[in-house]
Amino acid sequence: MPAIEAPSHSPRRRCETRWRLARLDSPGSKPREEEWIPAVIPGAVQLDWARKKGLPDVNFGQNVRLYDGLEDFAWLYETQVPDAGRSGSERLFFVCQGVDFACEVRLGGATVLRHEGMIAPIELDISGTSPGTRLEVLVFPAPKRHPSPADRSQASHVTKPAVSYGWDWHPRIIPVGIAGDAYFEVRPLPHIRHVDFSYSLSEDLAYADVTVSVESSTAGAGYSWRLFDPEGACVLGSGDSARLANPRLWWTHDHGAQDRYTLEVKLEGGDSIRRKVGFRRVRLVMHEGAWEAELPMPKGRNTPPITVELNGRRIFIKGSNWVNSELFHGKVDATRYTSLVSLAKGAHFNLLRCWGGAPAEKEPFYDLCDREGVLVWQEFPLACNLYPDDPGYLSLLDRESRALIGRVRQHPCLALWSGGNELFNAWSRMTDQSLPLRLLNRNCFDLDPLTPFLATAPLEGMGHGDYRFRNAGRDVFQTFQQASCTAYSEFGCPGPSPVAYLKAIIPEGELWPARPGTSWETHHGLNAWEADNTTWLCTSIIEGYFGPQKTLEEIVGNGNWLQSEGLKSGFEEARRQQPRCSMALNWCFNEPWPTAANESIINWPAEPKPAYASVAEACRPVMASARIPRFQWLAGEEFTFELWMLNDSARNQPAGTVRVGLSIGGLDRTLGAWEFPMLKPLGTLKGPTLRFQIPGDATGEMRLVLSVSPDATLSSSYRLSLRSPSLPKLT
Repeated sequence: MPAIEAPSHSPRRRCETRWRLARLDSPGSKPREEEWIPAVIPGAVQLDWARKKGLPDVNFGQNVRLYDGLEDFAWLYETQVPDAGRSGSERLFFVCQGVDFACEVRLGGATVLRHEGMIAPIELDISGTSPGTRLEVLVFPAPKRHPSPADRSQASHVTKPAVSYGWDWHPRIIPVGIAGDAYFEVRPLPHIRHVDFSYSLSEDLAYADVTVSVESSTAGAGYSWRLFDPEGACVLGSGDSARLANPRLWWTHDHGAQDRYTLEVKLEGGDSIRRKVGFRRVRLVMHEGAWEAELPMPKGRNTPPITVELNGRRIFIKGSNWVNSELFHGKVDATRYTSLVSLAKGAHFNLLRCWGGAPAEKEPFYDLCDREGVLVWQEFPLACNLYPDDPGYLSLLDRESRALIGRVRQHPCLALWSGGNELFNAWSRMTDQSLPLRLLNRNCFDLDPLTPFLATAPLEGMGHGDYRFRNAGRDVFQTFQQASCTAYSEFGCPGPSPVAYLKAIIPEGELWPARPGTSWETHHGLNAWEADNTTWLCTSIIEGYFGPQKTLEEIVGNGNWLQSEGLKSGFEEARRQQPRCSMALNWCFNEPWPTAANESIINWPAEPKPAYASVAEACRPVMASARIPRFQWLAGEEFTFELWMLNDSARNQPAGTVRVGLSIGGLDRTLGAWEFPMLKPLGTLKGPTLRFQIPGDATGEMRLVLSVSPDATLSSSYRLSLRSPSLPKLT
């Protein structure tokens, strides 16, 4: 369940405590007094060790390698049970919101609990323990299924996030330690353990049947609850019929208000909680025309549904793939979430896919998505591995998934569950018969049956990739215009970080030229992805378009040009392919540490790259759009393109005029105008095709401008390349 939002009169109270930490040669060894170091919780042992030993910044140069191997030790946290000043009826609990990854808890030297998993919390009643008693949390070495190869498959038998074992944008640094809050809490004898708020909306959304269930520490304890509307008026209570007439619905920010109610639960003679709840209905439905599509003989199944229907309205999903925002999950806080979710909303995104290779996010993330009107596609911690059918793993996955479902399902922002990332591919080799996926589907049905479930992404009809501006003789413009997917749940173009950013993470002597074996490689600019040894800087592609790059500033400028126009073209083309296509999510939104080049549009920690502005422009609810066949053109050839109007909003868009201009070499030309009629909601309108003969002496670039009147905010522009005749032909 979401973290308890307790009112000021709540009898619960936390006790201050200090922690210390020691590195052990083996789980059974005992540290000497001089071996203890201060511990910061939440955090990670690597951070405490680096702080004490003076290790340099993990984010600079190749310093990350100085942290290698720390995950292979056992680590002992220690504190003392506080004198909490309890009354005779109060209880004292030790609470830990997340251990990374396996541990045992000891009281006075005796083991009282063994625990595995980052999601399910630890709650121990230690009321009978004397103040001053030593409490220890022994964190075991990071799980590794095999000693080598040192890659993500080492985590294919556990629910520990696979990303920290090494990815093409994440260094191999495997956190261990106490990653969530850990504290002592005084509670009244009857206290609330869990509150579950659920509801069923009528088909016409005219009413909601509400169910509030409470699990308390005392069997049979009475409780009462009340529901307050957004203005604070009580509209429902445990003494009334649990049917709420005309509930105010929660919408994404681009389709309506984010109305939320307040639920108050009081336990007789005990504590109480207040928290925000919301009403919405999310379904995955077939796109228009899907059932009527002609399938060749012999026939197979139709593509599965992926169109999101929110509160009875089909909406186009524009968003991104959210990855962990820090190398060490314990460092993530509400401030970081606030910055990133605000940027997502600012890009006109209405959904974030919480990718299965990363840790499940903390409560402030979901609270912010509730508040800002951003849907969440929540994956379980499976990614790009063959996860086993063995009982030990299934038991762990069962416990962790139930804890995640019970917590996140309370949030109106939740759009759908997914078993994990890329599990039906050759590198994972799972199928819909794999027991982990059958277990996850069962748990979602048992605990949250009305929220959609996908086994993985991509499924039939959906697309992942491409991740480069140019591949197999086509640029991203051509790739998308030749595709026909129901959803683009991952697609991307890489871009380098700004020059000033690069100077802050790469030693001066390594800055230029970019070379393998330097910090460029460590920070994923080179040799990051096996498909291309120049990724993610993609020097071969940049030089193919613009020739040899003479300076750092030149390659950064051209790389950002490609990423900006490439991502813009992908989002706009996906929107033009409605209604078959109903979703476009770029890979990826953010990153956990500073990369030299990456697919992200937000540099760590929360700094927009130049492509962010282009993506935000391409995701405006209503806009003029040009369908341009390719990015680069030759002097003397005919430049041709189509005009479109796109309307993802639920409102009619008044008629207007698009005036088309083209700028080449500082000279502006008017190419024509299109008077478009009123645009219907949630649709597209194709306009005329225009042509222009490019002058034979043109070089540099072209800028195509679509100026809309009377509403200039719908205007768009495109920056295209004119190929130098001295460059060899693109392949």
